[in-house]
Amino acid sequence: MNLAELLQTVRRVEVQTNRLVNDTMVGAYLSHFKGRGMDFEELREYVPGDDVRDIDWNVTNRMGRPFVKRFREERELGLVLAVDVSASSAFGSWRRSKRDFATEVAATLAFSAARNSDKVGLLLFTDQVELFVPARKGRRHLLRLIREMLVFQPARKGTDIPAALAYLNHVLHRRAIVFLLTDFLHSFPADAAQLRSRRDIVQELGLTNARHDLVCVHLHDPREHELPDAGLLTVEDAETGELLEVDSGRPAVRQTYAHINAERIAALDRALRQTGVDTLRLSTAESFAPTLQRFFETRRGRRRG
Repeated sequence: MNLAELLQTVRRVEVQTNRLVNDTMVGAYLSHFKGRGMDFEELREYVPGDDVRDIDWNVTNRMGRPFVKRFREERELGLVLAVDVSASSAFGSWRRSKRDFATEVAATLAFSAARNSDKVGLLLFTDQVELFVPARKGRRHLLRLIREMLVFQPARKGTDIPAALAYLNHVLHRRAIVFLLTDFLHSFPADAAQLRSRRDIVQELGLTNARHDLVCVHLHDPREHELPDAGLLTVEDAETGELLEVDSGRPAVRQTYAHINAERIAALDRALRQTGVDTLRLSTAESFAPTLQRFFETRRGRRRG
């Protein structure tokens, strides 16, 4: 992709996602989080009428008289887009790859945050952290994030979600909204010998959700769930390079393939429920805006209740 094509693509994504923000008002979801965080402001002596829950007992015991902590409300929050750019993200049986699809979803979230004057950051990861752009404001910054998501060339092919989340937990010192966009393909292996990887990701998802506000966005391509009836196929695992020949013309092969993938999705769903992390599943073959909007409305309603 040359510079002119890149600029045209970035502009197209900007126009398209801005239109979605206007049409579906997904920014209303992000605005719900504004002011939820609290920053420490001062420590002062207790006066009648102060909330006793604000008493700092360590200082009170040391000084011999009651002191309270005062906080001020945060007026803005950071949104961090953690995007999986491993080799499997390049797959696409529809009009776009999962990575292109992730860029559109992430850009919509970014422009929604910008409408609410929130900062936006970006993490691109494979089985290592490939790129981290700290959260900032401004259209120029957002366009840079879109450009990175479109054309960044990762050094590695694999996937390590726990390592990516651990990195964020280390560098983010204030509570943030974290959207994790990934296909989860290599995170929940069917092989019982690899169950440790499931435990690791469940633990890190739960930890991140406790420190921040984590939302998992599961991106998938329809071809990952069922094989077409196309005769003898050679299938390659994009992340490991492993080759496998399958006869997709046989109904039993297609059924086995679908069954294995259904079990993988069920294991993923169980793990995400266990962590209490909000999740939505988006298909590259469908418009994501209605699903995103329903998710936001459901979550807003749940929080109000």
